[in-house]
Order: sequence, then C-alpha cells, then structure tokens
Amino acid sequence: MRIAIFTDSYRPYTSGVVRSIETFSDELNALGHKVYIFAPRYSQSKPQEERVFRFYSLPSPTNPGYNIAIPISLRLRSTLRQLKIDLIHTHSPFLLGRLGARAARDLGLPLIFTYHTLYDHYVHYFPVARNFTRKVTQRLCVDYCNRCHRVLVPTWVIGNYIKNLGVKTPLVKLPTGIKVDEFRRGIKGWLRQRLCIGDNEKVLIFVGRMGLEKNIGFLIRAFGIAVNKVPKVPMKLVLVGGGPETENFKRLAGSLGLGGRVVFAGPVSKEEVAHCYADADLFVFASTTETQGLVIGEAKSAGLPVVAVDAFGVSEMVSHGEDGYLTPLDEHMFADSVIKLLINDHLYRRMSANAYTKAEELSARAQALRLEKVYQELLQNKA
Repeated sequence: MRIAIFTDSYRPYTSGVVRSIETFSDELNALGHKVYIFAPRYSQSKPQEERVFRFYSLPSPTNPGYNIAIPISLRLRSTLRQLKIDLIHTHSPFLLGRLGARAARDLGLPLIFTYHTLYDHYVHYFPVARNFTRKVTQRLCVDYCNRCHRVLVPTWVIGNYIKNLGVKTPLVKLPTGIKVDEFRRGIKGWLRQRLCIGDNEKVLIFVGRMGLEKNIGFLIRAFGIAVNKVPKVPMKLVLVGGGPETENFKRLAGSLGLGGRVVFAGPVSKEEVAHCYADADLFVFASTTETQGLVIGEAKSAGLPVVAVDAFGVSEMVSHGEDGYLTPLDEHMFADSVIKLLINDHLYRRMSANAYTKAEELSARAQALRLEKVYQELLQNKA
C-alpha cells in the first residue's frame, strides 16, 4: 500500500502532530507499506530526504520556528500518479491538507483526515475578531471533515465534540501510538545533573510547547500553592520545551517568588525527552485544548503518575484514582492532588505501577495495525 501524507507540521518543527506522523509512518513502513510525506520546507531540512517532498514556505509571524507552506505545485498530480499512491491521509484542514484533498478528488483516491487539534481553541493567535475567527474556523473544519471518507479522532470526547459541530463523515477512534520502550530507556541522573537538581528534591515535569494554549500559567500558580502548603517538601517544577510565551512564564514565576523553583529546561531532542522522564517524580498537565495529550502516554510509559486538568482528550488518557488524578480547572484542587501523591509513598508506588502497565494499551504497533485496517476497508470500498 502506498500512502501520501499531507501535513502543515513536520520536522524539524516539534509537536504532537509531528510525533504522531513519525510514529505511524515508522510502523507502517515496518509493516511493508510505503509512506510519502508532503510538508513545509525549512532551512534546516535535509537536501534529500527519502520519501519526503517539501513545499516552499515562509516563517510564521505569530509562531516562531513554524513555517507556513505555500500550497502550490504544478507537478503534484503527476508525482502522485508516478508514485502509484493508493490513498491520501491529511493531518490539517488548511493549506497542504486542502491541497491533498483536491488531489484526492482529482485522482479519485480515498481521503482520510486525522483531527489532531481543536483549531477553534487557538484563536488567541489572532490579534482581532476572535469570536468571528472561532466561528469561521469551526465552519472550515466541519466542511473539510465532510469532504473526507473517514475522520480519525484520538478520543471519543473529540469525536462527540466535532459531531455536535456538524461533522457527518464516519468517525474512527484511533489514538496516536507510543513507542513505549523508547521512554523506558531514560538515563537516570541526566536531567538532575544538567539542571543542578538535588536527589532529595521532588521533580514535577511538564513537556510541551511554551504557548498560551498549554495553560502553563495555571501550572506555575498551582505549583506555588503546593510549595506554600508543604514547605518542608523540597520540589521543583521543570518545564521542558520552547515557545513564544517562555519569557512571560519566566516573569510570572519570578513575580510569585518561584524563580529558583521553576526551571525552564528549554527544547530537548526526542531521545533526551526519555532522560527527562527518568529523573522526574510526577507529570503535570493543565492544557484544556488537547485532543489526546500524547505526552501523558509518554510519561506513563516511564512510570510517572499524572495530575492533569480534566478536559477534552486528556480525560481518556488518565484513569482517575488509578494512574493519576484529573482535577477541575482549580489551582488549589490541582495542588492538593500533587501534594497527595508526593507525601504518600504507598499511593505513589501504586499509581506509578499502574501508569507503567496502562501505557502498554497505547503501543505504536497496535495502533498502526488498526490504521492499516481502516486503509484496507477504504480501498475495498473503492474497488
């Protein structure tokens, strides 16, 4: 089977979407299929990447490090024919996603779309007319979904959400798989040595983009509450990742007197993320816009219990009371859940063991086999 992936996000940019594409592509290639990627070009892009086709692109004015592709190609259809593509799978309802959809229509190929992102919850990147922008974004997403033969959703919470918006296309729940073993090979001591954190200090870790949508201000304030409630428990909050709001979050931590306790580790490589998890005690997550929360599965693979805000896709990634806690959007309740895990060794060990075990349910190979079945059904229907 030959699959063409169209995406507005791809390496060297890092995100959950990019990780999802890489994980599924690796597994599908290992199963004997051929995956071809159509993505934006970056100055750091390798001159020749096997099965990767780059489009001329421009830097985003509102998202440093992210490039916006120009979705124009006079050779696209002939290239797809030459590659003998069987189906097209898009990972964005905009730009290259729409280009892929037009190509699928013109060539009579099945079209699949993965609904990775609650796009209407990202209107804070628009400086004006946010309510209008939200409604337009919702309409564009719904119309795009209804042009597809299948829409994949990482959780049924997201599936029900887009159904209520007006999506009629058949939905398939298919979370992004996780290469569990990769996150169990972390080197103990790597993060603590790098950031000068003592062995006796509890490490709360967040991995992700330093953007408003990740609700990191909430994490910092909740952490401050936890520090004040149990001053005898030495702890640090380590924020791993880069993004446009980094300096603002640093100022917030400083204004709360947490400058020495909130550590900004910056971006790290995919391999180094495992080392970060290996040195942490607890994973914390406060985003209210996630369709899945892939990093939660990664953290659980390393045996980290999770404290997260109960919202959208995250609610299906954490089993409340078993491998972590889901809390309302309340900083004091979030802090109390963190404290409960840090001061109760028996509870912590039980939840850590459960997190480690439950991560197996999201293995990358299992999810790729399910995706392969979706592809096969569509090709049979086409025949």
